[in-house]
Amino acid sequence: MSATALLERTAPLYDKVKSLIPPIEWPVFADDIDAILTLKRERDAVILAHNYMTPEIFHCVADIVGDSLALAREATTTDAKVIVLAGVHFMAETAKLLNPAKTVLIPDSRAGCSLAESITAADVRLMRQRYPGVPVVTYVNSSAAVKAESDICCTSGNARKIVESLGVDTVIMLPDEFLARNIAAQTHVKIIAWAGHCEVHERFTAAEVRALRADYPGVTILAHPECPPEVVAEADYAGSTADMSNYVGREKPARVVLLTECSMADNISVHHPDVNFVRPCNLCPHMKRITLPKIRRALETMQEEVTIDPALAERARRSVERMLEVR
Repeated sequence: MSATALLERTAPLYDKVKSLIPPIEWPVFADDIDAILTLKRERDAVILAHNYMTPEIFHCVADIVGDSLALAREATTTDAKVIVLAGVHFMAETAKLLNPAKTVLIPDSRAGCSLAESITAADVRLMRQRYPGVPVVTYVNSSAAVKAESDICCTSGNARKIVESLGVDTVIMLPDEFLARNIAAQTHVKIIAWAGHCEVHERFTAAEVRALRADYPGVTILAHPECPPEVVAEADYAGSTADMSNYVGREKPARVVLLTECSMADNISVHHPDVNFVRPCNLCPHMKRITLPKIRRALETMQEEVTIDPALAERARRSVERMLEVR
């Protein structure tokens, strides 16, 4: 196919992201995008992309997009034989837990997570010994091995609902300390936290929020609940990436700041050109390991495949399924 024909063929996709990607850069993306779309049909594959993916992935090759809760739910609905997870490793593990008979690929197995790496299965067992009988609620930002030691999982979007669904006065909530503290401020349930942090969200400060308000009078500030509690207290609204996206669509603020990973604002702005997005940029180095060339290579080679020991998977799956049963 000639370069001109390729650009004509991918023009409708470029139209989605032209506000974010300069015309001179598009030909670099177009070849991989076109190849990926063909490979998806040949492999009977579907691409699940987290909200933190770059726009050329999020808007041009992904079939299902969303936060970790949405991806977990949608992973169970697809009929495709192959799932490519454009996100980090724990998300690919979750997709495999919920689709044990399907092939799940992650384009780069090094795409990890500081939260997932902050705790081990042995740590969970020690917490159970220290607090006997107290149920363990584990954030989905965790390994399958940690999920297997837990009673139920949660996401930032449903954490309070999960905690309160257990009908107890105390829970252990792992591994994000700030999420646990922010949820504790919303509920009467006592929450015992672990000292894990997201390397993106922990860098935001209350002073930064105040500076943004001074520099942009009238700005609306939305914070992810993985941010420190003092940051959440300074914000106008706190919620998961899906909650923040819904807020922008519902409230249509004239000017808004999203205190989360950089690409989130880029991806939402495509649907809301009338909203002015101020971008204090904290990148997730793990999410940015996922690129179009790596997605293409994953589909070409059917690598890297995610596998989980069946005995461990059965226990971990139970924790995720219990979460999905809470509506």
